[in-house]
Amino acid sequence: MSPAKRDYYEVLGVPRDASQEEIKKAFRRLARQYHPDVNRSPDAENRFKEINEAYEVLSDEQKRAAYDRYGHGGAQGGFGAEGFSDISDIFNEFFGGFARTSAQTRRSPRRGADLRYDLKIDFLEAVFGTEKEIEVVRNETCPRCGGSGAEPGTTPVRCRTCNGTGEVRRVQQSILGSFVSVATCPTCNGSGEVIMTPCRQCGGRKQVRVTRTLVVTIPPGVDTGTQIRLNGEGEPGINGGQPGNLYVVINVAPHPFFRRKDEDIIVEISINIAQAALGDEIEVPTVDGKEKLVIPAGTQSGSVFRIKGKGVPHLRRNTRGDQIVIVTVQVPQSLTAEQRRLFMELAKTLGKEVVPQQEKGFFDKLRDAFGV
Repeated sequence: MSPAKRDYYEVLGVPRDASQEEIKKAFRRLARQYHPDVNRSPDAENRFKEINEAYEVLSDEQKRAAYDRYGHGGAQGGFGAEGFSDISDIFNEFFGGFARTSAQTRRSPRRGADLRYDLKIDFLEAVFGTEKEIEVVRNETCPRCGGSGAEPGTTPVRCRTCNGTGEVRRVQQSILGSFVSVATCPTCNGSGEVIMTPCRQCGGRKQVRVTRTLVVTIPPGVDTGTQIRLNGEGEPGINGGQPGNLYVVINVAPHPFFRRKDEDIIVEISINIAQAALGDEIEVPTVDGKEKLVIPAGTQSGSVFRIKGKGVPHLRRNTRGDQIVIVTVQVPQSLTAEQRRLFMELAKTLGKEVVPQQEKGFFDKLRDAFGV
């Protein structure tokens, strides 16, 4: 005994007073969901047949009226040619529409690809900014054919395989009706045109490889990893689209004695024992030249001093960081006779008490300097 048929309105998920537009919309949604070519579940085919049968009856005013009055026996539903034709139209719209969109996308204007160039500069160039010439190898629209790919005096012709649509269609018959499959045209690769006489310069590729010399302005304050964008200097657009951009990525070479932390510059200097004990005024190197620094009496090794405004400029603010000076007291390794005598006299006044202290490393000094 065959199972009882479900109510057609229940099958389509619509109320009994649904309009024809609501019925058609429900059918389209369910047909796309349960079509066997899309849905691989075991019951998809039976579910699809049930949906088609319900739609064939409810989409016909006379059959619907008979069904509403007499039920399944009076509707004479089933799989008629009308139902199959409608499904074919539906799926031609679904899948053919996707292919048409793809073909149109291939022929529509598209933005060109972005390019990257790695540029190495020295420490002071990064601090103060500079200009650099770089050579970039990239594709450009062929100057001979203007990007058509055809030799001047000739033009591409419409593809005979697809008649200029960029796609080919095949109608396939199955037990469920006729279905249209759409694929990219193998002759023109979706362009809709065939180049009969290729350009002698680009060989029909529409683009040529060229080397361009560009000037890059490096702003003050850049650091390793900074990217500078040159608009429109990337690959050319496709089908008249906008060109891509060129991104210049900065790599800063290390300096012999300056080091950088954010916008501050760090330098270590050595002073002798007398300067540390008595104090002194010394000259220290900065990126702007030598600057005077007062060393107070009793300065200990590892002491940190700050020179305002002698660091790296901020990229987005009109200010500069500071220079951090870390002082190391240098102990002489060899003494003259006179120096030894004087140190011995000094030692008599200082005593011989030993006070253990924990030595601070370089990063400890940095933490002290930056208050972290």
